[in-house]
This record gives sequence, structure tokens and C-alpha cells, in this order.
Amino acid sequence: MAMRDDGFRYGLVTRLLHWSMAGLMAWQFAGMGIKLAVGKAPITAFWVGTHKSVGTVLLVLLILRAIWGLYNMKARPSHGGGFWGLAARGGHLVLYAMMLVVPASALLRQYGSGKSMTFFGLPFIEGGGSEVAWMTAPADAFHGLLAWLLLAAIGGHVLMVLVHRFIWKDDTARRMLG
Repeated sequence: MAMRDDGFRYGLVTRLLHWSMAGLMAWQFAGMGIKLAVGKAPITAFWVGTHKSVGTVLLVLLILRAIWGLYNMKARPSHGGGFWGLAARGGHLVLYAMMLVVPASALLRQYGSGKSMTFFGLPFIEGGGSEVAWMTAPADAFHGLLAWLLLAAIGGHVLMVLVHRFIWKDDTARRMLG
């Protein structure tokens, strides 16, 4: 399998970034789902205890994915033309924007809270300062809501993969699946 995208399918790097992010997002949403369903419990503490670190990894992977996507821009498979091609491009832009805003707002909130943060146990953001309201307010207001909207957008993405595969019976899904 080629490392780079080739116009017909996504290459190894794109696929690794895509599926790594998918797995980590599944981890994030499963943890929040468990928190909502179970409340405070040892499994919740473990799962939610990784939320900030995994969210930071997702933000880094998204930045790498965007850079890789721009590098491969001319070699990436086409979304096609017409309404559905425009809808696919728009849907992907919405996904990328939400994948950026959700963790970035949380990191801004963490920094503005004046509290420290560790990254898988290692110091990442130093605490000790006072809260900066303009940094904490956006994530307090929108992080959770935007995250659940991101999950809905991911659901729409998966639904369209299924439509391509089972209704339209085209090769779109194979571009990322192999």
C-alpha cells in the first residue's frame, strides 16, 4: 500500500490518521456515555481520567492530518461533482472544524482555569494562576454541546459510508477501508 494518497484511494498515512482518530473518539464518547449512564464509579473515574490527555492527542492528530491532507491535496480522491460532491466537501469541512473547536476550546478552558493539567501523568499546563473568564466561558458554554453535535456529524458520516456501500453500491467506502 502506498504511503501517499493517489487519486483513487487514500494512502497508508491518511488511513492510519483517520482510524487512529476514529478509535480515540470512540474512547472519548464511550467514556462520556459511561459517565452519563453510571455516574461516579471506578470505571468512570478511569475512563474520564484519560479524557483531557486523549483529547489533546486528538487535537495533535487533527493538526497532523490537516497538514498531511494539504500536502496530498492534488492526489486525494475526488468527492465528485454536483450536489452530492458539494455536500461531501461541506460535511468534511464541518467535521474538521468541529474536531478542531471541541478540543481547542477545552484546552483554552484548562489554561484559563488557572489549574494544572497533566498529559498521561506528565506536567503539561502549569497551574497556580487565577481564572480568566474569557478563556473558560466558551468551553463552559459549548464544549459538551459541540462534542455531542460532533458525534451526530460522525454518525452522519458513517451513515453516508453505508449509503455509498449498500444503496449506491459504489467504491467510495473502499477508498478508506481498503
